[in-house]
Amino acid sequence: MVDIGTLALLAAAAITVAGGFVKGAVGFAMPMIMISGMASFLSPEIALAGLILPTLATNLAQTFRDGVAPAWAAFRGYWRLNLILMGVILLSAQLVVVLPQAVLLACLGVPMTAFAVTQLLGWQIRFRPGHRRRAEVATGLVAGFFGGLSGVWGPPIIAFLVSLDLPKREHVRVQGVCYLAGSILLVVAHLRSGVLNADTLPFSALLILPAFLGLWGGFAVQDRIAQKTFRRATLVVLMLAGLNLIRRALTGV
Repeated sequence: MVDIGTLALLAAAAITVAGGFVKGAVGFAMPMIMISGMASFLSPEIALAGLILPTLATNLAQTFRDGVAPAWAAFRGYWRLNLILMGVILLSAQLVVVLPQAVLLACLGVPMTAFAVTQLLGWQIRFRPGHRRRAEVATGLVAGFFGGLSGVWGPPIIAFLVSLDLPKREHVRVQGVCYLAGSILLVVAHLRSGVLNADTLPFSALLILPAFLGLWGGFAVQDRIAQKTFRRATLVVLMLAGLNLIRRALTGV
């Protein structure tokens, strides 16, 4: 396994528990929390590798929490978004190993910060029914591009789903399906790019358990806490994490 040191491994596990908890409670943000937290003390490539298997495993749990039939219905209802997302992730993932570290950090930090700030300010996109197909295509392209680079494709998808005013349970299920589709391709893509390899696979596998510990905790409180308040706190943390990544991109430290 890649040698990152015991202290760094414990820190990565703690960040993963936190990310899993947030995902269990509100349905998203685990990859964003993991990549922003771990990239503060690990290289972006190792941080990205670390989140891949926990993301896949927890997305399976989120997608099929209500059963197979609802999950399949969610995939069929948003097949265009899912197929484009998967294809673009496969292509853009190959850029990770050739982009300079500062560029990669900026690609992570800028959209993360922009998403958090716009949501905190209450700016929400609304699509007319006749524009939904184009909105799905655009969302798949944007989410897939950043997903392949960073393992984070949630923000554009969340913005799209919020614009449709879906019921909470359906919203979370569709998120899970989109994340699962992308995470499967992310594994394939980074086996090809070399980010996920014999050294980083064990590290990623070790983080599955803390991810589920956090996820189960989040599921337990999902219906007992004011989601709006909790989500707002999560967005503040994501905004600060994104700003930190931008700082590192600009200063190199």
